[in-house]
Amino acid sequence: MDLESIVKALNLKVRSGEDKLGTEVRGGYTGDLLSDVMANSKEGDIWITRQVHQNIVAVASLRDHAGIVLVQGSEPAKDTLEKAIKEGIPILVSDMSGFEITGRIYNLLINKTG
Repeated sequence: MDLESIVKALNLKVRSGEDKLGTEVRGGYTGDLLSDVMANSKEGDIWITRQVHQNIVAVASLRDHAGIVLVQGSEPAKDTLEKAIKEGIPILVSDMSGFEITGRIYNLLINKTG
């Protein structure tokens, strides 16, 4: 399933990476502790977090994530958005809680592939 399908299904707001919405999402990871995300997430994951600082872009780039979803209506900090645009990392925003968006993305992925 690609990012664009997830964006449409869940009415996410795209803040960066519009040209990367065709990227395949292979799985997901939910977490706010950067060291945990670096150690345990996988390439192609969509990362769900409440963090908004520019280090999330570095982690997503390092782990080759499909994109980042910010929860609870959180908006990326200005420098985060600038870095995401420069590095081509999609940042998406949801008004849902981390729990809810994680479940919905999981269901989309599992129903598409399983």
